[in-house]
Parts: sequence; C-alpha cells; structure tokens
Amino acid sequence: MSGLLYTIAVILVIAWAIGYLGFHAGGLIHILLVIAIIAVLLRIISGNRPV
Repeated sequence: MSGLLYTIAVILVIAWAIGYLGFHAGGLIHILLVIAIIAVLLRIISGNRPV
C-alpha cells in the first residue's frame, strides 16, 4: 500500500509541475500538490523507506 501511495505522490507532483509551468491551471493543481506532499509525509512518518 505504501508503494502505491508513493507512486501516486510522484505522479501528482509531476502533474502539478506540468500544470504550473505549462497551463497555469490554478487552484486544482495546487490542491494536487498538497495531496502529494501529505502522501509523502505519511510515508515518511510511517517509517517505510524506499529501497
């Protein structure tokens, strides 16, 4: 489950970067970024480290 969470976080960060730099989509992209950061923090707090 934590591997999936990390993958989703990476995808959301990439989507945010594309949206911010390319399309300036506004609030939706920033919400996605916040979700990605929360997912990464949950992974770090839970103690699961990537190999």
